[in-house]
Amino acid sequence: MEDLPQLPPEVWVYILSFLSTEEKHTVRFGCRQLKVLIDQPSLWRNHTVMLCDLRRYTYGFWDMLRHRKLTRVAVRHLRRKEWRRLVKFLPTLSAVVFVDGGRKYKAKYMENVAHFPGLKDIGVRNGTWEEPMLGSSLTSKLQERLTHLSVCNVRLPCCAHFIQAVAHLENLQYLLFHQQGEGYGLDTVRPVPCEVFHNLLLSLKKLKHLSWGMRGEPPAPLPDNYLSPSDPESPGVPSYGGPALTSLELVDYPECILPENALQSFSSLRSLTVRYRYIREGIECRLASWLKPLQQLETLCIVGGNSLAAYTTTIPSSVSRLTLRVAITLKDMDSIAPKVPALEHLDIEQNRSSGSLCRRIPMLFPQLKTLRIRFFRREPEKDLLSLHRLRHLVRLELLVERSFILRDYLNGHPWPSPCVQEHINQLRELSQNRITVITTMRRRNPLRECDCVWEGD
Repeated sequence: MEDLPQLPPEVWVYILSFLSTEEKHTVRFGCRQLKVLIDQPSLWRNHTVMLCDLRRYTYGFWDMLRHRKLTRVAVRHLRRKEWRRLVKFLPTLSAVVFVDGGRKYKAKYMENVAHFPGLKDIGVRNGTWEEPMLGSSLTSKLQERLTHLSVCNVRLPCCAHFIQAVAHLENLQYLLFHQQGEGYGLDTVRPVPCEVFHNLLLSLKKLKHLSWGMRGEPPAPLPDNYLSPSDPESPGVPSYGGPALTSLELVDYPECILPENALQSFSSLRSLTVRYRYIREGIECRLASWLKPLQQLETLCIVGGNSLAAYTTTIPSSVSRLTLRVAITLKDMDSIAPKVPALEHLDIEQNRSSGSLCRRIPMLFPQLKTLRIRFFRREPEKDLLSLHRLRHLVRLELLVERSFILRDYLNGHPWPSPCVQEHINQLRELSQNRITVITTMRRRNPLRECDCVWEGD
């Protein structure tokens, strides 16, 4: 390959920062100079690399990771020797995520993470633990170090025991716990006892983000004060004693399990996400009551659940980022627009009942800077060109179902199709290349933290 144009290295790094991970890997093989530029640490900041079967990685591969100063890894099941190798080659790791183990683990397996002195973030995805995941020894070692902990789709011997151990991690700022169940059976999920959950909230004073999920339906509703422990320093006075959360995510909670005043103590919330698994007929929507006290809310994400008409009137006017993955109509959009005059980021689904959303959006939400539209069993149409009237729009993402794309691809129709690509080119021309258009397939990604799977150098 010919020599690259003579530009300062920082200019090259800035240009390369616009490439995807796959594109960076392709460019890296262009020449030695590009290899050096691609491996600059600033291009891999907060990047997570996935590792498995560490014996197959060469010394050159480990040197590349060290040169990029990678501090986050996701690992599948590692043997004892592989743990020692990981500690040897990447001793400065700050985040380790266990994914898809497919095995039964004992407490000593987690002891391996204590060998990383800078570890602050631990994630566990999928698996079964025969013994407590966080033993007393490991908890004492991580008590002051750990700031982020996420446990999802994991079967524990006793959830209450696990939460009691987590309560000792005094510097924890981020906690994700999506409850799977206890033991090996498929019994009904038992919620973490109220007193245990209250002790957790009272102990973690620095907690800012809480993602709390439950798979299955408990036999009875939770107590009215389940999310609002009383301040032990003010006995007899109904005051909230938990952390000042700024972000809350409720996952798979049935509508009837929490009371209408469940979030009355979270006036400090800036972000709320509610993911419904299903809705029973005849159960009154409580989301409208949950939103009323959240007058400082900036980000709202609703996935599934009741129709929009049940809670649009209580959406706080402070919301600037809105995600609605529910059936939506033009009438719904008309009722939402006056409630969020400062909306800058919108994520919605386009279905057969939605009508021509692209034509209405510029009139309803003129301040939009980013827009994501998820198309259901259809492709974007010519009304996409109306979006050039959004004068502040800089990023547009178009998502189509992966199954829809594969079906058409097998019939000889690529994604984006020639017709859609023509609409995109026209939109770019109308906006004078101000709008960056991204086309992606909509699919479930079980590794949220992992945006790359390495197969070697």
